[in-house]
Amino acid sequence: MRPTLLAPAVLLMAALMIPHCGGARLSAQPPAADPAPLAAITTLLEIDRAFSKTSSDLSMRAALDAMFADGVIAPWQRGEIVKGKAAVIRAMLQSPDSVAKLSWAPIRGGVSADGLHGFTFGYLAAKHPDGRLAHSKYMAYWVREPRGWRVAAWKRRPIGVAPLASAPLPPSLPRRLLKATTDGDVIARYYRSLVNAEAGFSQLAQRVGLSRAFADMGADDAVNMGGLDDPQFVVGPANIAKSVAPVNGEQPATITWGADTALVSSSGDLGITFGVIRLKVPQNSNTPAPGAAFFTIWRRASPSAPWRYIAE
Repeated sequence: MRPTLLAPAVLLMAALMIPHCGGARLSAQPPAADPAPLAAITTLLEIDRAFSKTSSDLSMRAALDAMFADGVIAPWQRGEIVKGKAAVIRAMLQSPDSVAKLSWAPIRGGVSADGLHGFTFGYLAAKHPDGRLAHSKYMAYWVREPRGWRVAAWKRRPIGVAPLASAPLPPSLPRRLLKATTDGDVIARYYRSLVNAEAGFSQLAQRVGLSRAFADMGADDAVNMGGLDDPQFVVGPANIAKSVAPVNGEQPATITWGADTALVSSSGDLGITFGVIRLKVPQNSNTPAPGAAFFTIWRRASPSAPWRYIAE
């Protein structure tokens, strides 16, 4: 039997809260050395909520157009990574929810030490003309442009029921904010290290299996969007490992992946990779392996520390 749908106001109240996540809990990060990081993420979360509030009076096209950066990137069907605002919106308007009004609320966010990159994730409701609500999780990667914060990467995953509610997740913050650098060589080095981290993640899975790789490569407070039957975000690398590899997770992975492109902060502590997960096929096969597009948000404590996935 189809679950009873929550009214929009109740849904948004629930979406402001963290799901129970099967008993898993995130421990709060050590407090930042100065209040600037907390102020930065507070601002970003307020902006995310403000875009949602405005979207309730707009079509899906107009709502996304206002929020997206010109170069926004989104993983899509059939292993496709869609790039550019026009292309991403055109793809999203193919959804059955294209006639719906969108509203959403973040349950967590994070910012980079240069204060120019950030992420948010939470729950989204698409209200159809007949009053029906379609529920989703969403994840956004933001870049601060001269005109303000805009979404540089976006993904949405449907869920079958309205989310459960509990307490908000603590933000993911650097110890302090730093002055941004424009040194192209430095940023290129950070970019290469992030791409290499994604490649290393896949290589680790080939050696020790998906379960161990996801457990080892995740930050302590990492989250995963889960699947259609997961009304909550999956919290913590151990739970994520069980979710992505419930069977034969300790066997060498039968899939492979890498970063086709990436974005990285000038402080080198926050970034996002985009790629395609593919089944491994014999080297002599002429048939391309089917793929599933993804993006992964990564965090590290400093440019000398190892990258760990924080949200995907």
